[in-house]
Amino acid sequence: MLNIKNNSNMVNKGDTFVAIKGHTVDGHDYINDAIKNGATKIICEHGDYSVETIKVENTEEYLKKYLNENYSKCFENIKFIGITGTNGKTTTAYLTSQILTKLNINNAYIGTIGFYINSKFIKELPNTTPDILLLYNLILEAKENNVNVIVMEVSSHALSLERITGIKFDVCAFTNLTEDHLDYHITMENYLKSKKLILNYLKKEGIMISNIDDEYGKCFKYKNFKTLGFNKSDYMILNYSYKDITTNISFKYLDKIYNVETNLLNKFNIYNYITALALVNSLGIDIDDIINITKNIYAPNGRNEIISLNNNKAIIDYAHTPDAVEKIITSTLEKKEGKIITIIGCGGDRDPKKRPIMGNIATELSDYVIFTNDNPRTEDEKKIMKDIISGVRKNNYEIIYDRKSAIKKGIDLLNNKDTLLILGKGHEDYQIIGHTKYHLSDKEEVLKYKNL
Repeated sequence: MLNIKNNSNMVNKGDTFVAIKGHTVDGHDYINDAIKNGATKIICEHGDYSVETIKVENTEEYLKKYLNENYSKCFENIKFIGITGTNGKTTTAYLTSQILTKLNINNAYIGTIGFYINSKFIKELPNTTPDILLLYNLILEAKENNVNVIVMEVSSHALSLERITGIKFDVCAFTNLTEDHLDYHITMENYLKSKKLILNYLKKEGIMISNIDDEYGKCFKYKNFKTLGFNKSDYMILNYSYKDITTNISFKYLDKIYNVETNLLNKFNIYNYITALALVNSLGIDIDDIINITKNIYAPNGRNEIISLNNNKAIIDYAHTPDAVEKIITSTLEKKEGKIITIIGCGGDRDPKKRPIMGNIATELSDYVIFTNDNPRTEDEKKIMKDIISGVRKNNYEIIYDRKSAIKKGIDLLNNKDTLLILGKGHEDYQIIGHTKYHLSDKEEVLKYKNL
């Protein structure tokens, strides 16, 4: 671990502490704690302290520059893959990492579900793309483990806040752009501008892969530009069919037609898989080699995760944007046998504009909906629910604020060949109420109730 820290609790004897003023916490308030923990140098914007102190105009900019100048050269022998977009980043990145692992290419994954080396979980991360100091520490840890390729989810926040300063990508992918994070970006135009910043981090000879079926796909054009989708593209999806719990995909690349069977269901996962294949192929790996190991790769936990419940099934998914919710319900409708019951909520202290849209989509496409809490944080749960219900036009729903109770009720409503969609939290095993994290796993609750 680097001997420069921005968290006083992480300081060891002899470390340098950088006091960064964040959105909710000011590192200057913790300088004395850092000194007590052994910091021998302080980088700050104001104040005088008992150890060596360097005052700078902007500590955050200082840290970025320091890390870039002193450590980014250590990354030169590592190939970087970056994936940005609203939905699909996690599954695409996780599939990409698994493909590399199965092909015996040492790799690391950095993203929403944590830090992995060769598909082995190492630790949880606080953000999809961590702050620059943690990110550099993770990359150096990966390097120490002889990693040759790093697969990263790159969020719009990370791009706009320059968390990836010093990193140069060999290949990047754009998945899609739909309404999300407008509490931060305000407009879709600003959101798109942030996403497009990924082009600034591509190597000159780097490759940009874009989902051309998305209305924003053409906005990511680059010198070396490849496209994918059902529309005319480089990696052109020709057709697909479902068989039990697998999907057969036919696609064309360089006038050659390929057929592959995947352990993935739903149309959006076809995009995720083809994107992962295109990313690995762009590193020089033969498509046939990728296809040969495809039967051994799976979606991450909490992404369209199916649990059998006698004659019915529950599907747990991270879908928490209007587009993602629409896609998973629509994809489930394609294979519908019985009723579709959906459990869904919206996060507190986040973009309120999407709440009525999600409420409308859920009730219009599902047979029945249970609205519940999904990390209300410091916001009033009744205010969140009022926002959601304001977009609903049908009377096929009920409100159960307690998520555990909502899941139990959803399972009780299942009859014969019905599907229960539990959306919004996916792999998360907590519920944030106020500032406190309480343990709660959708999957655990389903399995617990199933085994009663």
